[in-house]
Amino acid sequence: MTYLTPVLDTMYPTTLTQLSRANPFNAPLFSLQEIEEPKQSLPANGLSRNLAAAAIAEGDSCEFGSRKYLLLCGFGGIISCGTTHAALVPLDLVKCRMQNDPHRMLNSADVSCEFGSTKYYALCGFGGILSCGLTHTAVVPLDLVKCRIQVDPDKYKSIGKGFSLTLKEDGARGLAKGWAPTFIGYSMQGLCKFGFYEMFKIFYSDMLGEENTYLWRTSLYLAASASAEFFADIALAPMEACKVRIQTCPGYANNLRQCAPKMFAEEGVWAFYKGVVPLWMRQIPYTMMKFACFERTVELLYKHVVPKPRAECTKGEQLIVTFTAGYIAGVFCAIVSHPADSVVSVLNKESGSTAAQVLKKLGPKGVWKGLVARIIMIGTLTALQWFIYDSVKVYFRLPRPPPPEMPESLKKKLGLTE
Repeated sequence: MTYLTPVLDTMYPTTLTQLSRANPFNAPLFSLQEIEEPKQSLPANGLSRNLAAAAIAEGDSCEFGSRKYLLLCGFGGIISCGTTHAALVPLDLVKCRMQNDPHRMLNSADVSCEFGSTKYYALCGFGGILSCGLTHTAVVPLDLVKCRIQVDPDKYKSIGKGFSLTLKEDGARGLAKGWAPTFIGYSMQGLCKFGFYEMFKIFYSDMLGEENTYLWRTSLYLAASASAEFFADIALAPMEACKVRIQTCPGYANNLRQCAPKMFAEEGVWAFYKGVVPLWMRQIPYTMMKFACFERTVELLYKHVVPKPRAECTKGEQLIVTFTAGYIAGVFCAIVSHPADSVVSVLNKESGSTAAQVLKKLGPKGVWKGLVARIIMIGTLTALQWFIYDSVKVYFRLPRPPPPEMPESLKKKLGLTE
């Protein structure tokens, strides 16, 4: 990619000045100060900073054309093409603005990268892959029983009955049905969910400004999480459709290799995306509750329950608070998103049905079937996801902002300080 910033700086200095001062990485919770516009300069090694990392001869991790090289290139293709170009527009914008404001750095002795940098987003996305992919795969047996209760409540009357019938009909291996699409689908979803959430949170925070960010922080969490989940569900939908078909249609397919080609042959590409709208209906409210409730619960725990400030807590104590807040958020998530989850389960089982038809068929009571199983599953799941995600941040020494505090300027306006 060729950058025209020096040329544009000469042609349109006023526009570039305004653009760089609107830097979305200048999160109000960390700093708010006017600085002189930095001049563009190249690093000492002469390489310009951009989103695509180009390997150089010295320090290459593998031989050009080797199996590892091709495998990692394929993984890069999954990340680059799995999300839409529209999803990358905000990231490209903030990257360009970040180049015009290289002064916004945190203490390198405490953290491994700059807050809001490409490396920061990449590691947050990696944390999302681990937190969502591993946890959802771990609870596949409970998820399988939950889905069967939703689509066939007459046969699977309870959690215990569901497990006993599944073991009787399919054996112990039957409880693991759908693990492959679960792992792949939710890994991709976690990548987009957590990575884009961090990006949108910073982006919207800069748009609001320091004082409004504090006053409207719950709305900011809701908006950032909803934006992230919109794209995360597009990545999840194909594997979710395969998972539900494997789990709820006995004899249809035993694994992903059998299921995906069969679905494509019968219904085409639409088979993988017909559930994306009800998936949005389920996942967007779930994720909004998951992030907003978690953020505010952490804030309240440190304010009213934990006997000392977060800065004085050990990393282990901080992770305990993270797990507790995650479980509380998970219970609310399960309740908010359960009706839409029931619709998704039935819709992916029955070809040719629409979300409205399924909703009418289930009725007001039917959409709440399997709620207890979902509360147990989602509560544990959400707590573990936040614990793993925060552990990844601790392990890689990523910037971890403390709970928000009222800005001094706002305190003066409200008469709280002299």
